[in-house]
Amino acid sequence: MPDTPDITIIGAGPCGLGCGRELERLGHHRWSILERSPHAGGLASSVLDPQGFTWDHGGHVVFSHFGEFDRLLEDVMGDQVYSHERSSYIRFDDRWVPYPFQNNLRYLPPEAAYECILGLIEAQGGNEGMDFATWMEATFGGGITYHFMRPYNFKVWATPPERMASHWIAERVSVVDYRRALRSLIFAEDDLAWGPNNTFVFPAEGGTGEIYRRLALQLGDHISYNREIVELDAEARRLRLADGTEESYDILVSTMPIDRLVKTLVHCPERVRAAAEDLEHNSVFMVGVGYETPLKDDKSWMYFPQDHAPFYRATNFAKYSPANVPDGDTGRYSAYMTEVSHSRYKPVPRDGLEEEVENGLRAARVVEGAPPVASATVVDIDYAYPVPTLERDAALAAIQPWLMEHHIYSRGRFGSWRYEIGNMDHAVKMGIDAARLIVEGTPEQLWSM
Repeated sequence: MPDTPDITIIGAGPCGLGCGRELERLGHHRWSILERSPHAGGLASSVLDPQGFTWDHGGHVVFSHFGEFDRLLEDVMGDQVYSHERSSYIRFDDRWVPYPFQNNLRYLPPEAAYECILGLIEAQGGNEGMDFATWMEATFGGGITYHFMRPYNFKVWATPPERMASHWIAERVSVVDYRRALRSLIFAEDDLAWGPNNTFVFPAEGGTGEIYRRLALQLGDHISYNREIVELDAEARRLRLADGTEESYDILVSTMPIDRLVKTLVHCPERVRAAAEDLEHNSVFMVGVGYETPLKDDKSWMYFPQDHAPFYRATNFAKYSPANVPDGDTGRYSAYMTEVSHSRYKPVPRDGLEEEVENGLRAARVVEGAPPVASATVVDIDYAYPVPTLERDAALAAIQPWLMEHHIYSRGRFGSWRYEIGNMDHAVKMGIDAARLIVEGTPEQLWSM
């Protein structure tokens, strides 16, 4: 290995760009990023539709656990962001219940509220060794599980909860003590502030993708686009690309989905290939509907556990930034970005999806009346959520050590395949940590086996 190794990064998403930026900061200039798309951003990309509406690839909000991400955001965006306080609700029957559902049972119809609080009192308590379905029942009881947790999580994951582990929960799910829930119910007190994203920021223009577009511009010629990896020889440390060219490297940082990475390997043990087959993910249709009706500035985003609509979440996208609608005219336009998951367990036909989503927005009373539809955009996000199945950790334990033995660091949302560290700030931090590990030998702070 040379003293100044040639580092190739696969993917110009948050992790890959974060890695490249940190390599530059450390004074290591022998690196390059290969991105298969014609633009930077990865899953954090945004699109501008022909009608002038901006849409993200899913419901992103910008918040951070890490100072490194905060400094990156300040560097590339400055003060060109809006700050928001979360205003989030669940649609339940004919009403809006403040998020989190289990913390605000007082908004439910009396019978449902009784079932939920009784189940919560009687719940025995879950543990990380349980599958997700068992954990939900043990943690929340039958009422909350039936009315919200089970239907909502299936709409999100498109995976039966019996197939999922539960140790990924951490800060992702509010585990409420029954005494707290009971107090809220009896004294009619709201319980709204739970979670790390109760305040967030959003770019003033260009959607979430603007962060990574600007960052990529800073990194300049280190990035090349339309460069898709089709074959990887880990022994020879050589990549073959879809255009027929080849690239050599000393160290590889990969942010592509780890199952796809394994499929490109020329030589690897059968146990590694078999482990990659055990990994599961879902896909999401992002369906953005723009209306010719003024913005209602009341909700940030909304959850839909029931059958009001095919989507599990709708984001009030014009509220995030006026620039997300044509000419920034929120007195004339509004925009709702919805997400519909699909998988082999939950197939969703593509045909007619725009109309089904638009009908759902009206049926759930997100949109009142029948305002003119100004735009309807669909993006099929093939890799949306890495599903934390019961088999996941054993599969990663077989794959990751072998890759690292061959100087391949698989990081980022789908490179690590760990949903619990799958936010943008996590991905950037993993890229930064990988750069520090390679250049300085500093142990990674976030990613671990």
